[in-house]
Amino acid sequence: MTEHNAVVEMRGISLAFPGVKALQDVDFRLFPGEVHALMGENGAGKSTVIKTLTGVHTPDTGEIRLNGAAVAFSGPAQAQRAGISTVYQEVNLCPNLTVAENILLGREPRRFGRIDGRAMRLRAAGLLARVGLDIDPASALSGHPIAVQQLVAITRAIAVDCRVLVLDEPTSSLDTAEVTELFRIIRVLRDEGVAILFVSHFLDQVYAIADRLTVLRNGCLVGEHRVEELDRRALIAAMLGRELGVLAEIERSARHASPAAPALVRAEGLGRRGAIAPFDLEIRAGEIVGLAGLLGSGRTELARLLAGADRADTGRLLVDGKPLRRGPRGAIGAGIGFCSEDRKGEGLVADLSVRENLVLALQAARGWTRPLSRRAQHELVAKYLATLDIRPANPDTPAGSLSGGNQQKVLLARWLVIRPRLLILDEPTRGVDVGAKAQIQQLITDLAAAGMAILFISAELEEVVRLADRVVVLRDRRVLAELGHAQAGVDAVVELIAGDSAPAPERAVS
Repeated sequence: MTEHNAVVEMRGISLAFPGVKALQDVDFRLFPGEVHALMGENGAGKSTVIKTLTGVHTPDTGEIRLNGAAVAFSGPAQAQRAGISTVYQEVNLCPNLTVAENILLGREPRRFGRIDGRAMRLRAAGLLARVGLDIDPASALSGHPIAVQQLVAITRAIAVDCRVLVLDEPTSSLDTAEVTELFRIIRVLRDEGVAILFVSHFLDQVYAIADRLTVLRNGCLVGEHRVEELDRRALIAAMLGRELGVLAEIERSARHASPAAPALVRAEGLGRRGAIAPFDLEIRAGEIVGLAGLLGSGRTELARLLAGADRADTGRLLVDGKPLRRGPRGAIGAGIGFCSEDRKGEGLVADLSVRENLVLALQAARGWTRPLSRRAQHELVAKYLATLDIRPANPDTPAGSLSGGNQQKVLLARWLVIRPRLLILDEPTRGVDVGAKAQIQQLITDLAAAGMAILFISAELEEVVRLADRVVVLRDRRVLAELGHAQAGVDAVVELIAGDSAPAPERAVS
């Protein structure tokens, strides 16, 4: 590969936002028939590079070349017409439309001047078959889980004759089988000559699929490497700018709570038809309970019942032995905080500032007739900006402009402000870099050591097993077993998830 056959060249790109130098003299090359991983911490500039390439942002200096010709796109639509398709980490589709309408939106087949619905469904069915997704193209997108919506977004991106495919965290909502299928599609497109820009915080996936990688740090280019030239420790050191401690920290064993502590929260026969079968569960102060299972196993549904976000059909939930009042207000009043996996749809209010997002739960708990003073807000926000290392440390920054990892920290801070007794964390480390992941994991163990109860959900079994005092295993929307830390190895959990029978829930042995 030489500079003369690069499909994309970004040269000397610099871009500044008010108070933030987002990119500084960044070079980037992308060649036909390769998968190129863009690596860096949250806030390193990865998303800004993508948005600059696709016309969302206009660089202050530098130039972009497509097939050797200088280009300046006015927006993603123009970039797409030039052959650059993008799938972002957060699914940006229209849930009120059908799957077929989403895939072919703006490119609908027409007959006699009208949209040909039958032809559109047939065309969409063919594209869905290409990605191995067996769903009805006439079904409403809103009726499908986030993982399926992500695959629909990828299907939409390859529905055009793209020469450059940008995948920004495309696997964050996919299970192992779906990742395998996506990688098959990526390899097919690569072999057809498509240039693929791949962003992921899963290092295993980067090393499995990428041919080359470019590392950014603090908006600056660190280097470009063939994947085989850079081992994982060297890659992490390049991303973070220092030899980590982080690897050792990520792989360290958490402290483990005593089983003698009384139950803080107890679910008795709690269930919801079509979501999660009735289950019993106890969570004690100072312990981390992990939920393990495949996508669709009922992890999130269980968490939402405990948080009052969904109404149970059966059973009851007790805090300190007393029945909990239904609904989110009752849960918050009892000291239960809930960080949803959908931080865009159910978490941050993107247009509000970091300050406004951070104090939202506390203000809701106090009621709007008792507003927090400006001084109290300033003290709380300053404390948690520093404690969680939220960047940039500007409380008036719009929350939606932060990187994914920093948005996640703002959500965590929102609930820590109310000092919850039980904190429910649904995928708190998904889509964040290794440095932010280590910080969040350390925070979780510190909170538990200080007496807070934690319910922790992650698609990464190793993470659940490492952090949790007990692991609750789910399959097919049913609780299968509870395993103490000593018994909850990855192999044991996988065996339960993949087993042919559904044993009765076992009590943990600590």
